[in-house]
Amino acid sequence: MVLDRIRGPLTVREVPDPAPPDGGVVVRVLATGLCRSDWHAWAGHDEITLPHVPGHELAGVVAAVGAGVSRWSAGDRVTVPFVEGCGRCAWCRSGNAQVCPDQQQPGFTHWGSFAEYVALHAADMNLVAIPDAVPAEAAASLGCRFATAYRALTGRARLAAGEWLTVIGAGGVGLSTVMIGKALGARVIAVDRSPRALAAATALGADHVLAAEETADIPARVHELTAGGSHVAVDAVGSEQTCADSILSLRRRGRHVQVGLLPAVTGRPRLPMDRVLGWELDLLGSHGMAAADYPGMLALIERGELRPQALIERVVGLEEAAVLLPAFATASPAGMTIIDPRRG
Repeated sequence: MVLDRIRGPLTVREVPDPAPPDGGVVVRVLATGLCRSDWHAWAGHDEITLPHVPGHELAGVVAAVGAGVSRWSAGDRVTVPFVEGCGRCAWCRSGNAQVCPDQQQPGFTHWGSFAEYVALHAADMNLVAIPDAVPAEAAASLGCRFATAYRALTGRARLAAGEWLTVIGAGGVGLSTVMIGKALGARVIAVDRSPRALAAATALGADHVLAAEETADIPARVHELTAGGSHVAVDAVGSEQTCADSILSLRRRGRHVQVGLLPAVTGRPRLPMDRVLGWELDLLGSHGMAAADYPGMLALIERGELRPQALIERVVGLEEAAVLLPAFATASPAGMTIIDPRRG
């Protein structure tokens, strides 16, 4: 799926197969997720070189191995974080490849996974083996939305059992946050404008759901439900309004995690910093999850405590995805859309 101009139509056409970079691999894509971040690239909010192939969360099989790769062979089932750390810097060596200053990102810094094949960098550092029990469609979500939600709650917010968690936005990453929050023992409030998304959140165990367009004051309602505000709130959308609602939903000394992108296309967002200061709130960013942190999450998936496959709403081919991507910002998904590039 190729983008020739920003905000232009996407076309599905034949291109040359990629070659594995030194230290990297080529993966035959079995499944790849359609994510709001891909829409940001299409809309010009990220620096990309045209023509461009989007796609950054994927699962597949290693098809070719580049020079210097020692841990992986053709035929291995793998996924990869959407941030490919360089494997050499201090951040990567400390297990924090998600903030590597020399990172690569499929679908952003180089051609991505909306294709039959994708090249990936620093394979020994970044690839993650997919357990046999995890289907490719579910594994595709682990490179971005599901892993981002997992680390946002465990590595950043340090969510504890019994705490209140408010999730603003019940799309793919928001529903992942609801599922993981419940698995961690939290009491969860989900907020969205879509009745279908809220129904999905309820099915995943959300204790309360709030319809954004029918609730005049989201933070006030959260404070009422929680007797003082949430301990943790996650903005899984990425707008000035949703970020402010997340912050204002917190109780004193609460923790806000920003997961949804806030591109500065109309100026920097105005945030209620008076509340942040007066109530000593923590504002945390979460940018995916390094491969080194995957084992804990995969263990929960293998035990059935987390079920990313339950978040998949539909599976489509590249042709249909090329139509869906430009409309993603105004769509109301009730889960994840996964692309199977082998579908005719």
